[in-house]
This record gives sequence, C-alpha cells and structure tokens, in this order.
Amino acid sequence: MCEGEWMYGDLRRMAGVGPPGGPRDGRRRTVRAGAASTTAAVGALALLLLAGCSSPGDGDGSVPAKPGQRPKSVAPFWVNPDSKAARQVSDYGDEGRTADARLANKIASQPVAEWIGVDDPEGEARGFTQAAAKADREALLVLYNIPHRDCGRYSQGGAADGNAYRSWLDGVLKGIGDRATTVILEPDALPHIADKCTPQQFHEERYALLTEAVGKLKALPHTKVYLDAGNPHWIKDPGQMVEPLKRAGIDRADGFALNISNYQTTAENTKYGKRLSAMVGGKPFVIDTSRNGNGPAPGGDDPENWCNPPGRALGTPPTTKTGDPLIAAYLWIKRPGESDGTCKGGPKAGAWWPKYALGLARSAE
Repeated sequence: MCEGEWMYGDLRRMAGVGPPGGPRDGRRRTVRAGAASTTAAVGALALLLLAGCSSPGDGDGSVPAKPGQRPKSVAPFWVNPDSKAARQVSDYGDEGRTADARLANKIASQPVAEWIGVDDPEGEARGFTQAAAKADREALLVLYNIPHRDCGRYSQGGAADGNAYRSWLDGVLKGIGDRATTVILEPDALPHIADKCTPQQFHEERYALLTEAVGKLKALPHTKVYLDAGNPHWIKDPGQMVEPLKRAGIDRADGFALNISNYQTTAENTKYGKRLSAMVGGKPFVIDTSRNGNGPAPGGDDPENWCNPPGRALGTPPTTKTGDPLIAAYLWIKRPGESDGTCKGGPKAGAWWPKYALGLARSAE
C-alpha cells in the first residue's frame, strides 16, 4: 500500500459536486524540431516515478487496483482515485484489456490538476480540497475562467464580465477555505497580453482581476498561487512577461508556471524560467511536464503542431524533488489524455480521448 492510501470511491457525486470544467486546448504556438532533451537525472526520476507504487496487478497480468497516493515526500499532491483515467483503467479491466489498463494506470496513478468549472465553483473546490485533506495531501487546482478567454479559439469562453468573474472566484475561495491548496491561476491570461492576442481594451480589467485574485487567494492560510508565464517557444523573450507578471501581482504570488498544456522540454523551460525569475525578484516556478516526454512535435507545415500532435509522451511525473531550488515542482497541469481541441481527429478541448491517452503512456515506456 502506498503512503497515505485511502479509498475515495465516488465522493464528488455523493457530495453533489459535478465534474470539473475541461481544461483548454494546448498552447497554439509554433515550435521547432530538435528541442533539447531533459537531463539524465530527470529521465531517471521519471522512470522511477512512472513505476508507481506497488499494487495488485503489477507484473502479473491483472488489472491495476484503484490508485492510492504517491509518497508525500516525493509528491504531496492528491491523486484522484475517481479520475477519468482511473475510470478508464476500470473499463479496460471489464473488457479484458489488461495491457491497456496498465498503460492507462500510468496516468491514473499520478496527481493531476483539477480544473474548476463554471457552474459550481464552491462545491467543486470544496469537494477536491476536502478529499485531498482527508488523504493528508494538497489539492492542485486550475482556475480558468477569465473574461475573453483564449481569444475566441478552441477554449473560448470565460466569465461574462469582471463582476461575474469576482462572483465565481468568491465561490472558489469559500470552497478552498483553510485546506492546503496550490492554484495555477488563469492559463493564457498574461501570455495573451504579451503576444497581443487579447485586445488592448481588455488589458486593464484583466490586470485588475488577476491582481485581486492573487491577493484573495494568498489571504487564505494555506494556499499557494502561480501565474502563467507561457513557454519558451511562445514568448521567446522572457522579458516580455516581466511587466504583465508585475502588474498581475507576481510580488504577492508564490511564483509562475510554465509550459501549461504544451510539449516543450523540461530543459528548455528551465533555461527560460531561470532567465525570467531573475527579472522578477528570484521567484520560483513550476513546469507542466504532463506531455513533454518526447518534446514538441516537429514544426513542418502544420500551423497547429501544438494541437494533439502524434508521438508525444508522458513526461516526468509530478514531484517537488526537482533538484533545483528555483523549480518548485514538476506538475501535471494539463490532464494527460484529454484533447487539445477538435484537430487531428480529437474531440472538443478537455474531453477525454482514450486513444491519445494510450499513445502518451505507450511512448513513455
């Protein structure tokens, strides 16, 4: 049994909490081929962590058991035993597809961020944080509801206006309460200001909302907050992110997040993150390693090589043992196995895509 293992069952439905809103598509930025690979140490750590905790089904041809928690000293974040990936493992077991069940379990057995939906932010935040607290773990949440979200692309939407966003945020705050939580705040919001995708007339409101969100979240007793700062092939000059981060409250936040929903290598994100950190007071950062095991897809002639690219792989599993004091954690912020959008045969952004999930897990072997 893994450290802190417990049976979660179907707490969200028993508590009346609906499924979280699906995360947005992957970043739609041009990438180049031949990105640097991660270091040997990171690769070794990935192999160790992907092996997971020993459970019935390991190596004996049977279906893996319901996932438990990772060792707290390695990954203090909560593993959801009723995640889409965990349900997929169970479904494959029912169908006798034990090899596929073991592949899907590579995702199900790791802590993955929960993206808070629109309809019941208080209930969802409370359900996830209470479940994490019961398991003696920390919840990992993504808030993704800023007005004028995603510039009208695959994950367009967000709150109708500033007041609607504040009301939604207040629900999240009530749901989190005094429970240990790490929040990734509004993916895309600041990089889309830096790359001028978000029209100028919305900038002031966005800065105000993000500054307010950082302040309110940090007023909670046990909540960490990271602002999104893009990735090195989207915002090529980290200096472009300095003013947006400062205006959004990076001085009060715990740090910034890189590579959300993208495939850039850990090595390149580390280099970029250290340059940016030096410009914003030495703030630490987290890297989304959920799908960067093989790095980005070759650029070629595909203008959407960020969207459901084939041949990608799971990256380093979530851990705070990064070996670098500036890197607070490697996290799975984008949920591996969920679509980037309706491209390359994928379902809508955030929908579970079993075929792609198996591909990510298989490529990580």
